[in-house]
Amino acid sequence: MDTSTILVTGGTGYIGSHTCILLLEAGHDVIVVDNLRNSDVAVIDRIETICGRRPLFIEGDVRDTPLLEDILSNHPVTAVIHFAGLKAVGESVSIPLDYYSTNVGGSISLLTAMQNSGVHTLVFSSSCTVYGDPASVPIREDFPRSATNPYGASKLMIEDILSGLHTSEPGWQIARLRYFNPVGAHESGLIGEDPIGTPNNLMPYLTQATAGLRGELNVFGSDYETPDGTGVRDYIHVADLANGHVAALDYLEKQPGMVTVNLGTGNGVSVLEVIRTFEAVNQCKVPYRIVDRRPGDIARCWADTRLANDLLGWKALHSLEDMCRDSWRWQQSQQG
Repeated sequence: MDTSTILVTGGTGYIGSHTCILLLEAGHDVIVVDNLRNSDVAVIDRIETICGRRPLFIEGDVRDTPLLEDILSNHPVTAVIHFAGLKAVGESVSIPLDYYSTNVGGSISLLTAMQNSGVHTLVFSSSCTVYGDPASVPIREDFPRSATNPYGASKLMIEDILSGLHTSEPGWQIARLRYFNPVGAHESGLIGEDPIGTPNNLMPYLTQATAGLRGELNVFGSDYETPDGTGVRDYIHVADLANGHVAALDYLEKQPGMVTVNLGTGNGVSVLEVIRTFEAVNQCKVPYRIVDRRPGDIARCWADTRLANDLLGWKALHSLEDMCRDSWRWQQSQQG
């Protein structure tokens, strides 16, 4: 891929920061816009430590269309990777308006700014939640879509907005990347998942509970129709996920149009399997207890990844053991 200037919304967040590292290492210039609602500006320093290069950081909200237009007008941006948004399923049920305002409203604001500035290449951070409760697994990109919570509904709406935009203006180059369950951390231990407040995702809660920073890990449900009764998910290392964004940018440069692909490993792993693997790899004990199911959760979810393999030349390379090892290294580095 030719080197260029890439705007990354939500670039101080978990997946965004890892993607910024790969973009900088590939020779791109990177501009990060983030409102720091669920991240820390110190991430920019850590990216510089890892890469020897620093992204330009602009604090701002993706819903601020004039700010985005100003950035796109004053910098030679050729493409945007859009991570900015709220992402907790449970929280979305409690504060749905925040989710629609930030995720859907923010995306419309960004697309408007891009349209007005003549920037038409976008990689969008979608989610496997757009498949709702799938009738079967593995999940292919052509499966029916639905939503079981406002977070998933917001991602589904944005996908439809992008589809309509591409139909009306075929000159847009768009990749809709449907993530499965990101875990792990950068191998340096400097960048990882660092949620503000109580973690909503399995791995950061697991690592914090194991480190003695929280109470027991709640395992939500043991009566699903899965091998051990706990929920099964497709956990993907964040470094593989970040690499998928670079592969998508490269693809759009060669094959204009709109593409929709799953990013996962293609393997389903239960919550108890994650706990056992974490304990074995890191020689530690994870404190956990089984509790009732959580509203909106589904039993099984893993990806059919053949399209990403075929179109993008991409596949996940890290094992579950890698994910557990890197997550624990990150947690320990946080404790100094």
